[in-house]
Amino acid sequence: MPTVIPDNSGLRLGANERRTQLLAAARVTFGTHGFSATSMNDVALTAGVTKPVLYQHFESKHHLFLELLTDTSSQLIDRIDHAVSSASSGREKVEAGFAAYIDFFTSDPHNFRIIYGEGVRSDPTFLRELRAIQSSFGTFTAEHIDIEGLDRESRLTAAQAIAGLLESAVRHWLESEHTHSADELAALLSSLAWRGLRGTATS
Repeated sequence: MPTVIPDNSGLRLGANERRTQLLAAARVTFGTHGFSATSMNDVALTAGVTKPVLYQHFESKHHLFLELLTDTSSQLIDRIDHAVSSASSGREKVEAGFAAYIDFFTSDPHNFRIIYGEGVRSDPTFLRELRAIQSSFGTFTAEHIDIEGLDRESRLTAAQAIAGLLESAVRHWLESEHTHSADELAALLSSLAWRGLRGTATS
């Protein structure tokens, strides 16, 4: 039986509230089974609604997943932005950003499969969105690399390397019997990245 996302105890939801509830159900369903193995009927069952209700808000599975992908990436950037906004030094920004990124995926692994799962790279539209996400994340990260001596191009290159490091490390953590906690993983990776950035700046 699928996990059902509640709809406020049976109260009639407004359009925005219903859309939010349907996206929450889609996050669980796609995040559990992947894009290819998930049907609109699966999402409707998880949401506790009929398929016609689902189609009132999303014209197709493709459209629903694309909106979910965009929404998830926006949440990730917002989470990191909030985390680094209170940091004062470059090192604190690196630590806070890494911790926010890792917590976003380890606290809800559905998010990782939505952004980095098999369905994303197999569809041209999703792949374009993923590349836009990666570009946005890279630009965002580069702006927060506060290391003297690094020009913009070097910061952008470092940001893409950091993104790859984080994705690979989180994927390994989620798929293995990890011995480190999520906090320990964040501390390890942020220390590694910081030392690499500092070494680049002083070399």
